[in-house]
Amino acid sequence: MQRFMKNWLFLMMLGLVLFLAGCMAGGSDEETSGEATEGETNEEAASSEGESSDLEDTVVVYSPHGSDILGEFEKLFEEEYGIDMQFLDMGSQEILDRVRSEANNVQADVWWGAPQLNFDQAAADGLLAEYKPSYADALDEMYHHEDWMWSGTSITPEVILYNTQEISEEEAPKDWDELIEPKWEDELIIRYPLASGTMRTIYSAMIYRTYKDTEDPQAGYDWLKKLDENTKEYSANPEIMYNQVAKGVGSLSVWNMPDTVMLAEEKGYPFDYVIPESGTPVLTEGIAILNDAPHPKAAEAFYEFVNTKEAAKLLAEKYYRIPTREDVEDLPAWITETEINPMEIDWEVFDEKQSEWMEYWDNNIKNTEKDLSDQ
Repeated sequence: MQRFMKNWLFLMMLGLVLFLAGCMAGGSDEETSGEATEGETNEEAASSEGESSDLEDTVVVYSPHGSDILGEFEKLFEEEYGIDMQFLDMGSQEILDRVRSEANNVQADVWWGAPQLNFDQAAADGLLAEYKPSYADALDEMYHHEDWMWSGTSITPEVILYNTQEISEEEAPKDWDELIEPKWEDELIIRYPLASGTMRTIYSAMIYRTYKDTEDPQAGYDWLKKLDENTKEYSANPEIMYNQVAKGVGSLSVWNMPDTVMLAEEKGYPFDYVIPESGTPVLTEGIAILNDAPHPKAAEAFYEFVNTKEAAKLLAEKYYRIPTREDVEDLPAWITETEINPMEIDWEVFDEKQSEWMEYWDNNIKNTEKDLSDQ
């Protein structure tokens, strides 16, 4: 009897051990869902599972739009989609340099904001992915890449800015060539061109006006020499230029239209503007999805979201952006009541020649005797 009990206990213990071992080796379907399928390593399965999850909950955005715009759209986008928007705020050229350096290990999904020149350079380098948005029919062909590597979100016309306390609307120059008339000597306060994308665009456009027909920049250089003679000082940053014109140190400048309106409406600067009659360079700000973006579906959602009619209207009303979409209604009067005459520009020529032209201006035209130490 005693021997029987010992054998029975031994068999019971052995059965319990085998039962527990089976439970540990088995597991539920949910517990084993991350295991490799046939022909797939466990490492590959885990990586695939992680990417699938990230695809729906994160989008990484590089942008020069500043913390105000980016912070507001982060909140709005996350509320709408439940996708975490992460952004890095830096200059347009810095973004281009960064996406080039990350080409073999892409970190961002969307590039939101930069002149079309930067996007064209990135597209030529194979850094952008083709994406034709749902609102494509609302964009003029000049506001998107021919293969939809980028599309325009807003436009920035360049203008003649003047102090309304010093110059009346009737007296204000109506076109570029009036700026070089002798009566405006020492009346111009200019943002130092080499450090400003806006000013580089304006100065290059003044050269391009004749270069496009002659392929000789000399007439443009001569024009800039006369402008330099009328320029009282070159300001190292926009704020100094704004303040000098507002105080009447000089009564004129050349700048972009949205900033001029914003300074007058929000800060009470005595500023108004003239869009030159012969035409003005108009920069297109764009958006693009990066090639091999880690979260392409989230990128498409963000791309569409920031370019809805509602978003375009918000950017116009609150941040003084002129939308490229032709179907946005009830825009501010400063947009709808202004006739913009875009200058026809071959932006590839701009891209090729701008550095050469600006270097010549800096070395041969700029009055190097002007004291820039306070600017």
